Order: sequence, then C-alpha cells, then structure tokens
Amino acid sequence: MLELALKALIAYFLGTLLGGLILGRLRGVDIRSAGSGNAGATNAFRTQGKVFGLLVLMLDVGKGLAAVLWVPVLVLPGVGWDPDVSRQWLALTCGFAVILGHVYPVWFGFRGGKGVATMVGVIGALEPRLLVPLFSCWFIVVLLTGYVGLASMLAAAGLVIAVCLFEPANTPLLQFCILVTALVIYTHRGNIARMAAGTESRARRLWLFRSRTA
Repeated sequence: MLELALKALIAYFLGTLLGGLILGRLRGVDIRSAGSGNAGATNAFRTQGKVFGLLVLMLDVGKGLAAVLWVPVLVLPGVGWDPDVSRQWLALTCGFAVILGHVYPVWFGFRGGKGVATMVGVIGALEPRLLVPLFSCWFIVVLLTGYVGLASMLAAAGLVIAVCLFEPANTPLLQFCILVTALVIYTHRGNIARMAAGTESRARRLWLFRSRTA
C-alpha cells in the first residue's frame, strides 16, 4: 500500500501545478482575480486570450495524461512495485489524485480550477474511446445552450453512460467516472447558481441560438 499512497501523493502534487496560475505569474496576473475567478482554462481563454488559454489547456490536460501514464510506472527507490496493488486501481487512484490537486492546490490556497481539462487528460489515458462521447456531449450542449459549465457537467455525466455501454464489466472505471462526475458537478455549483439566477455567461461564438437573444 506504500506504493499506492506515495504515487497518489505524487499525482496530487502534479495536479497542483496549475497552468493558469503558473503562466499567469509569468505574465504578472492572477486569473482568479478576473472573470469568473476560476484558475482553469475557460477563464484563461475569456480573460487572457486564445494563446494563453490554449497553453493553459495543454498544460492541464497534459498533467492528467502524465498522472495515469507516467506516475504508476515509476520505480520509487526503496519501494518498488507492490504485487498486491492492482495496476488498474493504481492508475485510477493517480487519475483522481491529479484532478484533486488541480481543484485543491496546496500551493495556491486550495483555490484551483474545476478539474475538467485535467479530467480529459485522465480519461484520454485510461480509455481513449470515452473521449468521443465526452467531446460530443460537451459540444452539443454548448451549441444548444451556450453554457460551458453545463456542457462540462453533462459531458462528465455522459462518461458514466458511456462506460455502461462500452465497458459494462469494468466496475472500477465506472466507479471512478461516478466519483469524478460528482466532483465536477460540485466544482460547478457556482455555475449552477448563476444559471438559476440568469446571470451565467454564455459562449456566444459557439452558441447556436445567440442571434435570437443577442
């Protein structure tokens, strides 16, 4: 279990390396003081421009990939590989830990992003086929509503359905997706409140019905 605990900790610290805050400090800004106040890629795009936002997105997705593909295969000095630890559960644990690190980074006062971009990286490493329903659901919801937050929540929930369809016997992956979906919905609680109040911003360039209300 020592291997599992240490690698989960490494994955968590990897998650705390927030692209938006690190790149923001190089630019002399804290993106949490602009826009929605979030440190994720969406707020980076909205407040700092496309190039900055794309770099943040790449970094946040990349650490999700690294946590699943790289951290579990590390050979830790004095620890090695524990034969009693399931490699699948190790990868899933590292995947969830990196998302937690992104959402609650110890270096930044536990104020991070909402975990969606990092979740994409994790899912891409765990089961690339799930990216198709994930992106499809996200894009359709944004087209119909203009709400990025709603699209992110429903796309995460769609993962649970997709696992049931594509990997019905993969109970660990199903449990992981349920847990991640719950976390993503929780991190978007502010978006839910703003949508209910009618004050949530829309992605008007992607929103199919923008001309009818703009």
